[in-house]
Amino acid sequence: MTMLDAAFFEKLSRLKLAMGHKSSMNLTGNRKSTQKGSSMEFSDFREYMPGDDIRRIDWNAYGRLDRFYVKEYMEEKEAVVSILIDTSASMDYGARKKSELACELAAALAYIGLHNMDRVMLYDMRRMHQPFAAGGGKRALPRLTDWLRQRTFEGEADIAEAVLGLPVKGTGVTILLSDFLQDHFVEGQETLRRLLHLLDYRKQKIVVLHVLAKEELWVEMTGTRNLIDMENQSTLRLTLDDGSIRAYEKSLQEFTERMQRECVRAGAFYAVCSTGTDIYQLIFQDLRMLYDI
Repeated sequence: MTMLDAAFFEKLSRLKLAMGHKSSMNLTGNRKSTQKGSSMEFSDFREYMPGDDIRRIDWNAYGRLDRFYVKEYMEEKEAVVSILIDTSASMDYGARKKSELACELAAALAYIGLHNMDRVMLYDMRRMHQPFAAGGGKRALPRLTDWLRQRTFEGEADIAEAVLGLPVKGTGVTILLSDFLQDHFVEGQETLRRLLHLLDYRKQKIVVLHVLAKEELWVEMTGTRNLIDMENQSTLRLTLDDGSIRAYEKSLQEFTERMQRECVRAGAFYAVCSTGTDIYQLIFQDLRMLYDI
């Protein structure tokens, strides 16, 4: 990951992530926030998670739905920002790699959260059981950037499994950073729709950042090529001419438009983030709707 300079982070200090929901976590932050806690004011239900007090299980809900749900109550807490990074091999593509841009975006958005005393959780989608937890403000930034530099981008990552396994408690922001180049995203909307519905049910403000290489958005190669899948090493021999490039661009546009429609329908924020775009423009212009300014 390229080291972002001090001026960049200083400018980030003026921003605050918009929550969309009332925020939650274990410590008091810089927000006027509420969380389901131990007071007597009832708030909502959520699915039972290991470690929850079994006295809060709603047995009527279990009888109707055959799943455990617990009652939640209101309490003053801080916000939690969960950032999930696709670390599959396809993210390591491009003259400026998608992996590099994804880590820069993660660092910037994490810093905004830390500066506002939110709790930040970073997840490697191939290693969801080993998250990086950061709190305590800007002092956590060096450890966070070290963690990002240690990420390797190889093999395959199951995006759906990663989101389903996200251990969310209470409201917050969930940010997905991926190229989404998996069959169940490229070929249809059902998987994305299901994941967005789950995150919305869990009271998350959802941010979907579709990270694509400049070379994927604007194809300049011509002639007959052997294309190799970076994740499963399968090959495809293809002649790139004006007709095939137009067909590819049409399919890519349909893909991103489907993603955007599903996100809009779910109330999620969606943006295509190109490696050909300067990080300053991405953060301070293209993603400006993410912030309370």
